[in-house]
Order: sequence, then C-alpha cells, then structure tokens
Amino acid sequence: MEKQFKKVRVLFTIPNFDKAGGGKALLKIALNLNRKFYEPLICCSHGSGNFFETVKKSGIKIYFHKTTHSMIPRIKGLIKCFKLAKYFKSLGPDLIHSFHYGPDYSEALSSWIVGIPWVYTKKNMNWGGTSKNGWFLRSIFASRIIIQNRDMSKFFPKNNKVHFIPRGVDTSEFFPRSKSKKLIGKYCIHSNEKIILTVANLIPVKNIEILIESFQYMIISNNNLRLIIVGDTDNEYGQKLISKSIDQIEKEKIIFTGKILNVYDYLSIADVFVLPTNNVGEGSPVALLEALASGVVSIGSKVPGIKDILSPFQANLFDPNDSFDLTEKLKKLLISNNNELVKKQLSHITNNYSIAIETSRHEEIYQSEIGS
Repeated sequence: MEKQFKKVRVLFTIPNFDKAGGGKALLKIALNLNRKFYEPLICCSHGSGNFFETVKKSGIKIYFHKTTHSMIPRIKGLIKCFKLAKYFKSLGPDLIHSFHYGPDYSEALSSWIVGIPWVYTKKNMNWGGTSKNGWFLRSIFASRIIIQNRDMSKFFPKNNKVHFIPRGVDTSEFFPRSKSKKLIGKYCIHSNEKIILTVANLIPVKNIEILIESFQYMIISNNNLRLIIVGDTDNEYGQKLISKSIDQIEKEKIIFTGKILNVYDYLSIADVFVLPTNNVGEGSPVALLEALASGVVSIGSKVPGIKDILSPFQANLFDPNDSFDLTEKLKKLLISNNNELVKKQLSHITNNYSIAIETSRHEEIYQSEIGS
C-alpha cells in the first residue's frame, strides 16, 4: 500500500492582484508546487484587478481578508494582531509565505503569536529611512527570509534565516516565437525597421527617460528604428514620458501600448529589449527574464537585480546615468549578428532561472522549516 502523506498547507498572502508582477510570481510558485506533498492556499484583501481572473481559474482556494494593519497606537495594533492570529489558526496552514512588498510586521507578529512559521520574500531594494524599523521587526519575527538578488544580503548581515532564490520564468510560456503579423500590421512596421522594446511598470525608478533620450539620439542618423514602451501610462510619470516623446521626436516612432497583460507578441517582434532602471535597482525583474527566455537580445543597467541576471553578459550592462553608454551598446547590438548571444542567453535561463528551479528551491525551504 502506498504511504499516505499529510500535505503541507502553504498559505500565500499578498495585498491584492492589481499589479500583476508579484501576483504572477506567487501564482507560478503555488501552481508548480508538488501537489502530492503541498496544498497551496491564497489570502488577499480583495478580488479586483484583471489578473485576479487568472488566479480564480487556477482552482486554488482563495480567502479574502486584510492581513496587515497599522501598529500605531501600539495597544490597538496588538489587539488586531491577536485577532489576525486567530484567523490564521482557523485556516489551518502549516506555513505562511508573504508576498507583501512593504515593511509591515503585523502579519509576521500575528503568525508568531499563533506559532505558524512565517516566510517572506524581499522583493525590492527599499530598507532605510522611516521604514527601517519595520523591516527589522519583520525580519525578527520571520522564520525564513527569501532574497531575490545578491545585493539584498547587505540588509541581513550574518543572518542564517536568509536564502537566495531569484525569480523564475516559465519556459513553456516564454520562448522564441515567430514575429506577430498582427502587431506588424497594427503598427505598420516595415521589414527594414528595428524594434527596441521595454516592458515596465511606469514609475520613476524605471528610468525610461534615459531610453527615450538614447532613442532620440539614434534616430537622427537612423530613421529605421521604433521604440515600443509597454506599461500603464495612466499615472503622472507615464504622462510625463508621453509628453517628452511628443516634444522631442516624430510621434509615430515611439509607441506607448498601455498596460498589456500578456506580452508574448511584443517580445516576438523585438530586436533588443532594454531595462534601464536607475540606481535604486530591482528585486529580480521578471520582464527581463521573459525577454531572455523569448530569445530577445537583452541589455540592462548595472544595478542590483539586473546585474545578477546579466552577470555572464557584462558587455550588455550600462551605466543608468549615461545615455551615451546605452546608445553605444544599442547601436552595436542593432547591427550585429546576435545568434550566438541568443543561444547563450537561452541556455543561461534554462540552467538558472526556470520556474521549476525556483519552485524546487522554495520546496526545500518549506521542508527545512516544518520538517519532512
């Protein structure tokens, strides 16, 4: 008779699925856990956002409950923590994995009160200032801490709770494809035109203006270029970028697509992908991983998160403060035969950044925390 295993119930928490980046990462891990040994659960504050429809279709049990709250005043904050602890206990998880991106520690304290191991993923390079104490307490109450790039280790000196697990990409979803005829027709792209692409949440840290400046310089001598910017422009920074592009160059040469849930087609028509994030850096940018897995030659700024992923391709890193450096690298790649580079990129992703590798490393942490 086959031995029966008690499945480990992992409760994934996240504020919401409005911004699909973190939500996609959570869902990919949850879906790829070995269901013989694990039962994933999800808890979020509400069900809005386009990506939530995908989450619902996953078949994973979803709970709606706010799992973070203010700890000021302290007494009221502690009372709320005891109530949240009671709620967590009622769900019966063996472990809680938080994908909350901020320095809140109320969820961690609530888990600690009820004795449920609590793991969190550090997803960004924020730490100091007014949030420093929050991050410190969050880390004190955590059972394990997952960092997504090596530069994050500076936040946790000599802390044996810390584990390095970069993001993974689903290579059955992102792979080299034929150019999308639909998009070529939609934007009237000629066969001799080269496409520069970026995919980003359009906020100042993404530093898209340096890419626009570089493109403006290149197009003076080469009119057969297009820049496609995929990202939600319905904010102050997005509108600023649109104004900048209209003022500086021919409007049709820069395409703002708005928010796109699935970017496969855009990656299929790109000749070069660029992620020009400023010195603040990234966690482990999935947009870059998706571009690499899709066979698109990719370059990025030499900042945390990006420089980890592109470490074997040092020539494809540029100074985020130097538009000339970016321009020179773009020019070289746009006139080169990049077939060998693409092969190396694909091999790099398969061997180091697949969703299977990411999930396996999470399973190892879960098992080491609760025991086999």
